[in-house]
Amino acid sequence: MATPTAALLTGERLVVFLFAARVALAAPAGLAAPLALLAAAALAVELAVDRSASSSPLRRFRTRPGASSGILLGATTLPCVMLARLIQLSRILPTDPKGPEEFAYLEMQYWAVSISCLSVLAFFIWHLRQSADNEISKTLRYGSLMVVLYLMTFLFFLLKTDGGLLTMAKNGHLLCHGLAAVILIKHILEKFPSCSSFGEALLVSSGLVLYFGDMLAHTLSKMEFSASSEALIHTPGTRSEIATVIQGILLGLFLLPLLYKCSLIVWVYCRTQPVENQAEKRVYSVVFYVSLLVALLMLVPSWTHLVGLEVHPFVWVLNYMFTNSHERLALCAYWICVIYVSIRRFYSISKQSKTERILLRKYYHLVAVLIFSPAVIFQPAFLDLAFGAAFAVFLILEMIRVWEVYPLGPTVHQFMNAFTDHRDSEILIISHFSLLLGCALPKWMSSGSNDRPLAPFAGILSLGIGDTMASMIGYKYGVLRWSKTGKKTIEGTAAGITSVLAACSILVTLLASSGYILSQHWLSLSVAVTLSLLLEAYTAQLDNAFIPLVFYSLLCL
Repeated sequence: MATPTAALLTGERLVVFLFAARVALAAPAGLAAPLALLAAAALAVELAVDRSASSSPLRRFRTRPGASSGILLGATTLPCVMLARLIQLSRILPTDPKGPEEFAYLEMQYWAVSISCLSVLAFFIWHLRQSADNEISKTLRYGSLMVVLYLMTFLFFLLKTDGGLLTMAKNGHLLCHGLAAVILIKHILEKFPSCSSFGEALLVSSGLVLYFGDMLAHTLSKMEFSASSEALIHTPGTRSEIATVIQGILLGLFLLPLLYKCSLIVWVYCRTQPVENQAEKRVYSVVFYVSLLVALLMLVPSWTHLVGLEVHPFVWVLNYMFTNSHERLALCAYWICVIYVSIRRFYSISKQSKTERILLRKYYHLVAVLIFSPAVIFQPAFLDLAFGAAFAVFLILEMIRVWEVYPLGPTVHQFMNAFTDHRDSEILIISHFSLLLGCALPKWMSSGSNDRPLAPFAGILSLGIGDTMASMIGYKYGVLRWSKTGKKTIEGTAAGITSVLAACSILVTLLASSGYILSQHWLSLSVAVTLSLLLEAYTAQLDNAFIPLVFYSLLCL
């Protein structure tokens, strides 16, 4: 029987605390203290959830089988990312005239995502208190104390902000992040049962709230009434046209389900006679495709025009593609060849061979290295656009698969089902999303001022090389396991760390020859690689989602 200390200090929790401590020690005390309180509250909630009986109110949310709750990891990852970006930006402030304005806005985003995570923790505490026994009640009281201390810290931050409470009232959208995160995570857990753990749902909900909160702030800052009222909500500087196009397309696609469902309600209400099953499916498919066209051709350009993009976003993309286009078109041809060959080869293997599904999926990680690495070095801006386009295509295909849209739905489902594993559910297939976003998010967040040239490669290095080599070497040669119940081996982790460090040394040479000024210290790089691969070894969460963000945060320090 495990001792209480052993039950408290699991491998995943220890790695997460080392990661959070590494970020907090590099930050000012006023920003590190809230992170420490948030981590302590998350630990208390995670312990209460793990100890709670099957009759706990939270058990009505069916989480992904085989995964731990992951609340500590889910609650600390994004705040650590934002704090690491703040630390990085503070180094660039003296050389950037817009630095103070960007720092103030990024600081607000740090508080926004922290409040989102804290609100979800308070939501969990409220539910657990309804049926908690004495031991769990004691843990929850500790967690509630951390929440109260965090709120006091936040209040102190408000009072010392220039303009005090009046300034924060003007930025009232910040105070809505917590409520929005609670509503969203409740919706995710209810509508998509067995698709995620609590930690994964927390990461997704807080990330979406932060992203669309930033989009709302950007929209309001461009509106005339905002400009005439001392910038009620103001975002710093000017955003790239690529970022505007990506945000517009994603906004349209996230509104597509609402538009589609409303259109179906109208059609059902207006029809005069019953329709046969097959004909009804085809009508639904037509409604879907019409809704998709409306979203892309009307909603998207309406928003992009509102925020300052004068031309239609798809016209802008075509102009961008075919202006000084030799490298971009050559890169597209290279991508098409690699994707075609890899999909054709691996799909055939998945149907005929006895190759382990986990190894087959890791081959796609290697393909991601082949696809993305040249673009990060030679066409980084174009890669931002390509990531956004690929994510949009994935979203559309997943909607077609889930809603069985005629005639592509069954074909897409059959193809995607060949590459699923135990972390994909019957409702959602998320592995390809997590791989793409794991590579894309570090690159997107590194756009603009960046004094760590390896940071954009965080996803490619950690997933494409580190995770892949750890899995392959561990599967074939691993003997010594990190835990009695886990499958990850020490040999695999050592291979992953060694391969990432070797890849970094090659990248440093290539980047130096391309004119980059490198300032990455090898000791801090070794710490970042080691912590990221140890998290891969210990976590039962979706590693494609967490490891790139952890590695990116540590590279920014």
